[in-house]
Amino acid sequence: MATAEVERRRSKLAALSFAAVVIFLGIPLWWRTTTTYRAWLPVSQIQELAKLKLLLSAEVEVVFARGTLTAEQQKKIPLTRTHDEEHAVDGKTSLTYRYETRYRTATVMEEDALNTLNAAETDLSLHTLSESPCGSLVVYVIPESSLLLPQDVDVYVGQRRTALLRGAAQTSGVRTLAEVLAGLEPQVKRVLRVMSFSHGDIMAALGDRVHLGPGSRQSEADSMRAFKSSPGYEIIFSLLNPDPKSHQLYWDIEGAVQSYIQPLLSKLGPVANFSVDSQTLHYSMLGVNARFDSDRGAYTLAADSLAHVINPVEARLGSNAASSDPVLNFLLYVPDSQHSPLHILDRKKRAVASNAFHSPRWGGIMVYNVDGFYGKETPLPVDIDINMAEVMGVFLAQLRLLLGVQPSTPPPGFLVSPPGITGLADWELDRLMWSRSVENIATATTTITSLAQLLDQIGNIVINDNIARQVSSAVSSLQLALAELEAGNLGFALQYSKEAILASERAFFDPSLLHLLYFPDDQKFAIYIPLFLPICLPILMSLLGIMSDMRRKRRDKQAKKD
Repeated sequence: MATAEVERRRSKLAALSFAAVVIFLGIPLWWRTTTTYRAWLPVSQIQELAKLKLLLSAEVEVVFARGTLTAEQQKKIPLTRTHDEEHAVDGKTSLTYRYETRYRTATVMEEDALNTLNAAETDLSLHTLSESPCGSLVVYVIPESSLLLPQDVDVYVGQRRTALLRGAAQTSGVRTLAEVLAGLEPQVKRVLRVMSFSHGDIMAALGDRVHLGPGSRQSEADSMRAFKSSPGYEIIFSLLNPDPKSHQLYWDIEGAVQSYIQPLLSKLGPVANFSVDSQTLHYSMLGVNARFDSDRGAYTLAADSLAHVINPVEARLGSNAASSDPVLNFLLYVPDSQHSPLHILDRKKRAVASNAFHSPRWGGIMVYNVDGFYGKETPLPVDIDINMAEVMGVFLAQLRLLLGVQPSTPPPGFLVSPPGITGLADWELDRLMWSRSVENIATATTTITSLAQLLDQIGNIVINDNIARQVSSAVSSLQLALAELEAGNLGFALQYSKEAILASERAFFDPSLLHLLYFPDDQKFAIYIPLFLPICLPILMSLLGIMSDMRRKRRDKQAKKD
């Protein structure tokens, strides 16, 4: 009996030992090794970013030239004034524009620059005296009788970040300084709407995040024409020669790019990186049959048929498959001798002066006619040197539109200086940087919040440490970009916004997110139960036997006491 009792006790201890190992070691180990790894994410900060609060701050310096203020008024000039404009957008986005205006009188050297009779020379001289930081403006108020501006011009906008504003007539003792500043404020606001960010541009930059109202149709159309913000762009210039037997074409594309395109791309360096390629394609047709117009004595392409030109040509263009950057295509098409000259007509059946058109978010096409070179006795092929100045002038204008340099019609009384050899004025670059910064912030915020919602809804998606680092980097860059916009540091804000959109896209498109997306918990239990059930069933039966034996002994003891 003693031996049987010992064996029974030993079997109980063995069953309990196996049960303890399974319960306290096996099950936690199995649960740990089969649980989807999910690194920590800054969810609370992402939720705060979901309610995007944009505060754009611009510094404006108003400089009074001699003759615009009296001596008494000059002593009372306020140092700084801050003006906020709040715009209600929707429940998730708020916009506030802050203008910090500083007032001062012109220095002696600035007065010498303002005493010239050429506004362009004055603009250059003022730029060399005090170069304004990125995103800021300087408005020089000149006397009403000044000959620096034509009589019908009230505001001159230069190539830099300066503007000349004709002040109102000033008579000593007639107007107080407060009245002068109050009368000047609407004029300064008009200058800001031309040279700095505008509400329409910012709303268009926000894209699908907000609904553009009826008053923003033009900005919406401009934003749909331009390429979306990207860290880099690939520009390809293509020469299409449909009939090499008729003419041999020569174009100095390398020299033309260096002379006309590269200055603009160098100035756009803070916005994005650019790569430029060129190619010549023989026997390439437009794919649309031109019609002969007897009244014009030329072949024509109607505006309705231009949309059908892109697809046949695009199949032969090609691009760098190793790059994910958007491609901007610029095509120079030289018609063959049988369809020359060829003119492009607008919707009113008028010939387009540039003989070119552009396709939104794709590129541009220009038709280059050489009909004057053909004759009955002209030996073929005819050697033709293409006028690259004419061609690049058209492509440069199209490139500005496709990159988001929005054309702005100046208000009455404004005279805007041409952008110069760089093809882009400093204040135009600032407007583009404002829009790109806001667009990058809105896109990165949408990407990060969408990723956080996706990870919260699907618990089987793996969140590895690399994704967590990218998400944290994106959140940190977004916070810094918003802070720099608020401080008016446009250059830093754009840089941080670019880092944010890169980090957010790397996290969102990480391939590891799909590893366990189609391996839910029910499949996990279906796989492991057939393995664990044969092992756990004997242990469970032994535990039930031990519990039954313990209850029986407890009843026997209770019966003896009774």
